[in-house]
Amino acid sequence: MHTVRFCHPQLPDHAPHYGLLHPAGTIERLDGAPWLGGQPTGIWFDVEQGQLLAPCLPGKIVCVGKNYRDHAAEMAQLRGDAGVPPEPLLFLKPPSALAAPGESIVYPPQSERVDYEGELALVIGRTCRRVPVERALDYLFGYTAANDVTARDLQGKDKQWTRAKGFDSFCPLGPLIATELAPDAHLSTTLNGKTVQSSSIDRMVFPPAVLISYISAVMTLQPGDVILTGTPAGIGPMQPGDEVGVTIDGVGTLTNPVVRGL
Repeated sequence: MHTVRFCHPQLPDHAPHYGLLHPAGTIERLDGAPWLGGQPTGIWFDVEQGQLLAPCLPGKIVCVGKNYRDHAAEMAQLRGDAGVPPEPLLFLKPPSALAAPGESIVYPPQSERVDYEGELALVIGRTCRRVPVERALDYLFGYTAANDVTARDLQGKDKQWTRAKGFDSFCPLGPLIATELAPDAHLSTTLNGKTVQSSSIDRMVFPPAVLISYISAVMTLQPGDVILTGTPAGIGPMQPGDEVGVTIDGVGTLTNPVVRGL
């Protein structure tokens, strides 16, 4: 099942709605978020005439650093960081960083280097607190693609990551949520059509079940919350005028242009 969040000119209120995306290129509107019990309404729309939005509105975006060994190694070379952490390295992005498919990533004037980081994102489906690893995936609604956009120079300057990771538009998410995903699904990032990251999600140090369990022992995860699971090697800078795409087999491609902020 593929879930989207969308707006459409045929909707009388022009408000965002959740829907089920079907292979024929149509969306069946749901009467609410599916993780909150939303049901199909039997009302259909042409996806080409609508606009896809970020597929959920998380109360929090929990992120994981250095969760691929090759990325941990390149960060050690870039910034002199230690290697793979002994347990998941957590940080947060504010919900205001969320950006929709096709929405511009805004290059802030405070930074001179803004990087892409293509990632698999998890969408929580049920409230979970201190769940064991063996039951963690029972609390997962589905999977989507994300770009953990980072002001790399500010990350090094600040020694902590809130500002570098938290600018508006620094968390593109989408284009849809897939409820099933191959455990070795391929993840790639392109910059202006050139592949700059290529890996598979089974190369994570801490897989999704471990992350959900670990994070839920720290903070309660609510339906619609998002976990960014880390990026593989190949991170690099973007410039205004670039276009970046994150593709995950079974999810599709999340594409965003980069523009200069004022």
